[in-house]
Amino acid sequence: MKPFRPGIAPTLVVLALLPVLISLGCWQLGRGEEKRVMLAHYAERRAAPPMTAELLPATSDLAYRRVQLRGSFDAEHSLLLDNSTREGKAGVELIQPFHDQASGLWLMVNRGWLPWPDRRTPPVFDTPAQSLNLDAWVYVSPGATFQLHPDAQSGTWPKLVTAINPAKVWPELNREGFAHELRLDTGSAAYRTDWPVVAMGPEKHLGYAVQWFAMATALVGLYLYLSFSQPRNAKNNKKEKPHGNSDESSQHV
Repeated sequence: MKPFRPGIAPTLVVLALLPVLISLGCWQLGRGEEKRVMLAHYAERRAAPPMTAELLPATSDLAYRRVQLRGSFDAEHSLLLDNSTREGKAGVELIQPFHDQASGLWLMVNRGWLPWPDRRTPPVFDTPAQSLNLDAWVYVSPGATFQLHPDAQSGTWPKLVTAINPAKVWPELNREGFAHELRLDTGSAAYRTDWPVVAMGPEKHLGYAVQWFAMATALVGLYLYLSFSQPRNAKNNKKEKPHGNSDESSQHV
């Protein structure tokens, strides 16, 4: 059996990289499980009966809850959420304040995505003037949206923004409103409403985890192979060394 002779440099490399590869694989497994739970939670809430807007302020765990609204949009204060694409086409999401008549509550309602092919001209949209019955659901952001720089402060409407935080918009309008965004279901007042629940599905996270674990396995395999293999030069040196000693002894004799 060949002796186990690991080198110092390969050992240090393995000790540095192996924990990182395993940690990345475990992290991907954890993210996949989070996405699986999120999708199951979304499906459960979508199957539940809708609630009225007046119950929203007193309800905990609002994510994905269905809501029935009746009221009208404020067409004078529209927000256009930039950097939104569908099938490679540039566009914006239209978000408008909505006043629910039954509860008296102001809500920030996302009416969906609309194309914006030419940025030299503003996006074209219309706002129903009549009172509407709408079906929507509560979107709770998982965290703060990454922005390279904050949105420019402007007094003109509609406003082009890169992130939506209703709690910060209501003071600008001198109103008290609901702190989360509502997203419309498909209907007469909605534009394109095919929002992805998660950006990356659990199966992709599992695939990435398998890749990280495969790299860790390959690293260990290569380390063991090199540690059990002896260089040919070392073997030759061992064979030639006795021959040299015999020559020297014969010369002295």
